Amino acid sequence: MNELLAKIFTALVIDENENYYFLQKNGITLRLSKEEGEHEIGEAVEGFGYLNQKQEPAMTTVIPTAKIGQYAFGTVTGTRKDLGAFVDIGLKDKDVVVSLDELPLMRELWPKKGDQLMVSLRVDEKDRIWGELADEKIFKAMAQPGTEELKNKNISGIVYRLKMVGTFILTDDFHIGFIHPAERYQEPHLGEKVDGRVIGVRPDGTLNLSLKPRGYEVISDDAAMLLTFLERAADHKIPFTDKSNPDEIKQTFGISKAQFKRAIGNLLKQGRITQEDGYTILIEEKNEDSQK
Repeated sequence: MNELLAKIFTALVIDENENYYFLQKNGITLRLSKEEGEHEIGEAVEGFGYLNQKQEPAMTTVIPTAKIGQYAFGTVTGTRKDLGAFVDIGLKDKDVVVSLDELPLMRELWPKKGDQLMVSLRVDEKDRIWGELADEKIFKAMAQPGTEELKNKNISGIVYRLKMVGTFILTDDFHIGFIHPAERYQEPHLGEKVDGRVIGVRPDGTLNLSLKPRGYEVISDDAAMLLTFLERAADHKIPFTDKSNPDEIKQTFGISKAQFKRAIGNLLKQGRITQEDGYTILIEEKNEDSQK
């Protein structure tokens, strides 16, 4: 059976029962679910060979995207600490396993259910089909270089490599992204989908990313409220500053003068506002470099 596992080949339908067609190839009988379509005795059918959950020789006409020598993303369905990660590559009744030897040493960085791993297939001498993780060369081969136009853009991608120096991802648009430890609050795990922003572009086209929010995205609730007032005000300015009367501040904004001053200070520090002639004025465009 080994020579048929994880291979695409044509087999001959020789028999059937209520649920399966039985096909023969090289003296081996394989079962094909009737849910995949109708066939006739004597018909040649092309499919993918594997062992089902009962370790029975089987064929499917639904060809997985991951094959021997061909990589594709599969969805993690679970993990087992003594084995590795189970990955759905499209087989109805069979997941392939990525060995724990290919996974991070730290268990908390293992992929979780729903994560994505890019794998190809290999078959061992015991007739087991394994998933093999794509290495850095594969990702670089499929990636395209980033450009300066991407700077400060929001971007998403799948974590494919974890190193001491940082995290590497393949973005949805097939760019290589790098996340320095200083640009994240915690280390993403292998296969995780992350959302970040581009803070730089290296000469080789690799995108430097940050998973931390922009400065104005982490302002306080009070500061966010003041921004809303400013955005809706005529000329984007309000007749209040940190010198304004506490009672007027309370009546207008519903917060104390101390809260108001903290919010104003926050926005001034972020470069979102300025103050002139008794007015607080919204700065509508902020320099990108101050957002990093």
